[in-house]
Amino acid sequence: MRAITGLWRWRHNPLRRGTDLAEAWVALVALLLIVVAAPVVGIVAGTLSRDALYQSVREQHRTRHAVTATVVKKVAQPPLDPDPETSTTRDAHTRVVASWKAPDGSAHHGEVVSSLTTPHKGEAFPLWTDAHGHVVNRPLDRPTALTHAVLAGFGAAVAVTGLVEGTRRVIVWRMVRRRYARWEHAWDIAGPDWGRTGTGS
Repeated sequence: MRAITGLWRWRHNPLRRGTDLAEAWVALVALLLIVVAAPVVGIVAGTLSRDALYQSVREQHRTRHAVTATVVKKVAQPPLDPDPETSTTRDAHTRVVASWKAPDGSAHHGEVVSSLTTPHKGEAFPLWTDAHGHVVNRPLDRPTALTHAVLAGFGAAVAVTGLVEGTRRVIVWRMVRRRYARWEHAWDIAGPDWGRTGTGS
């Protein structure tokens, strides 16, 4: 982007090459795209993501229900994994056999993951199910959805910025190669007579 600083100076500079001015204009256009287009793309992507995620939040809250489950017995678990890179979230939860009643009134019984750290028989804990009592994940909430939408918008803006900057670098690289090729051609023409007395006479 240093070429932008010399754009005004190069306008009337007799030593200015055409490629210098072209490089500066490419840099200026790239900067404008990064400053203007990238935020717009980020806002649009974030807004679309937010709307889609909010729709998902409404759908999940409509179809998923919080019920109260009762511990029947604790399920024996393997020992905790001492390696933090391979340990999973299962180490922070306890599996139990529990019973619960579905929103449609049907009774259910089975092995589920409980948020209780030391479950005891008869202890109650919240459980998310669908309308028929099948265990489902906790529904997405609006703050989490908004966070995902913001990250999506930011990612889109960064992607546009990288694309514009990458395109600028490729264009400048091709311009520089073309400039070197012209220099080599000019040197090939002038080289054999370079420094000889009376050259061109």
